[in-house]
Amino acid sequence: MAKKITNRTNPRAVIRHNKKIRIRKKIKLQQGAIARLVVYRSNKFLYAQVVNDRNGTTVVQANTGEKPFEGKSSKNLEAAKHLGKLVGERALGAKVERILFDRNGFEYHGRIKALAEGAREAGLQF
Repeated sequence: MAKKITNRTNPRAVIRHNKKIRIRKKIKLQQGAIARLVVYRSNKFLYAQVVNDRNGTTVVQANTGEKPFEGKSSKNLEAAKHLGKLVGERALGAKVERILFDRNGFEYHGRIKALAEGAREAGLQF
């Protein structure tokens, strides 16, 4: 998302951008100590990745456009929960147990909440 907000920017995008900045300030206090789970919600898919900020690398990633989601809806709560479990299992396989949840300015509601609950069920600690 752009750092500069212009007069022609969609008001909803401005609100999400401001939320994103507030969230990143809180996460920055712990940054580097533990990995963070970054979530992005598009109109079509959900994306989740575990990032190690100390090395600047992506440890694991998953999205609802992958093979386990073929033939099913990729936009509902069940898909979000399954995605959380999938990324949680992959993170545990990469020996990441504790994470920070970076919801990227999206409200902790609906698919974002279901994804977080799925990751908790898989064994990740927030």
